[in-house]
This record gives sequence, structure tokens and C-alpha cells, in this order.
Amino acid sequence: MKGTKLKRMLEAGERGLNAWSCFPSPLVAEVLAHQAFDSITIDMQHGPISFDSALGMLQAISATDVTPIIRPPSLEPGIIMAVLDAGAMGIICPLINTAEQARALVSACRYPPQGTRSFGPLRASLVAGPDYFKKANDAVLVFAMIETREGMQNLAEILAVEGLDGVYIGPSDLSLTHGLDPMADIGSPGTLGRIDLIRETAHQMGKKVGMHSSSIDYCVAMWNRGFDFVTAPSDVGLMNIGSAALMSALDR
Repeated sequence: MKGTKLKRMLEAGERGLNAWSCFPSPLVAEVLAHQAFDSITIDMQHGPISFDSALGMLQAISATDVTPIIRPPSLEPGIIMAVLDAGAMGIICPLINTAEQARALVSACRYPPQGTRSFGPLRASLVAGPDYFKKANDAVLVFAMIETREGMQNLAEILAVEGLDGVYIGPSDLSLTHGLDPMADIGSPGTLGRIDLIRETAHQMGKKVGMHSSSIDYCVAMWNRGFDFVTAPSDVGLMNIGSAALMSALDR
């Protein structure tokens, strides 16, 4: 099925590289999709991306085999249903702190009897084919973000939720909720210890783990730490990095 590249890679024991898009721009999404990324996450939680913008970005990505993922603003079944119907093949949901919330997330992403997703995949069936309904429950990736004290306390129960593919770590909020600086302390021993604990626990329970990053060095470090997929700096971040490199080269 189209858009399942990352799913197939993870099932084969391979690791993926995920792009992160904050610009509400189909062109930016298209540029990212033609790089060597395995998936692209459209971030609707932080930044100005609306549903209309996300739809255009999903359309741009679908010209390639890259997996389109959405981070919705929150655990809202209506929004999750809409972006899946629009062609998203994965959900990374923020602020999942309990097993009950994780079960609600899975339910929103799966058709009955595994879940409560309503039927109406208008664009998804165009992109993925007429058998979308039969394959969607197995094809759509579902990841719960672990980024709080409460989420860590309930980690094993969250990971045990049937139908959840894995968890995705947000190091900034994880640092913030432990009384640390959300930017400066994401590489601190305390935060790295918590990150490693999440990864090790998930792997012990047979689940996959994705990792967020905001710099090239941090992305490489997390890749070398053995996560199943790692996110590169966002499109905004990459533009800042490239601009800073140019200004440095020109001594400006």
C-alpha cells in the first residue's frame, strides 16, 4: 500500500529517518519528500499548519513513496479521523500520559472492531487504492508521545496497549516536566537516562521508539543511540542551520 514505507522498514527491523515540517507549505513538503527521508511528519500541534494546509502537504508528499505522518494538536478523535481520511498514514499524538489515553488514541485510528474510526476515507482510498479499508488497520502507524513525568510513570501500561506501534519521545517537554531547561538540558545526564529507559523498556516489550531532535548533532547522537526512527531538525531548523552556515562562511 502506498505510504507504508516506514511501516515496512520498521517491521523488517530497519531504522528510519523522519523529516519534520512546520511550514504550512505544500512546496516545502514536496522538497522534503524528494530528499532521502523515509517519512515526513506534518506538525499541527506547534506552528501555523491548519487542516487545509495539511491536506495540500499530504497531496505533495503522495507523489513519492515517503510515509506521511501527522502530529495532531491533541488527542481529538475528530481531527485524527479527518487527517487519516485525507491520506495520513501515521499519527504521532502528543501528551499521552495514561494507558486509557493510549487506548483512546488507538481506537481513533482503527476501524471497528479494533477501534471506533468512522468510515469515509475520501482521499485516502484514492491514494492507497480501493482496498484501503481492508488494510488500513494494519497499515496506519500509531505512536504515543512520551514527554511528561506522568507518561514515564505509566510507560509500561501505555506500551502494553494493543494496537499501539510504539512511542515517540519529546525530549524538550520531558526535560521541562522534570524541572530542567527544555532546550539546554535535553542532553543532560538526567534526560538522557530517562530517554534510554524509555527506549529499553519499549524494546523489551516489543514496541518501536521514535526520537525527536532539533539539531544535526543531537540527531546523529540519537541515531547512534539505537532508536528505531529519528527525526531530523525541522524545516524551520534546517533553514536556520543553513542560513547560519552561510553567514559564518561569509563572516557576517
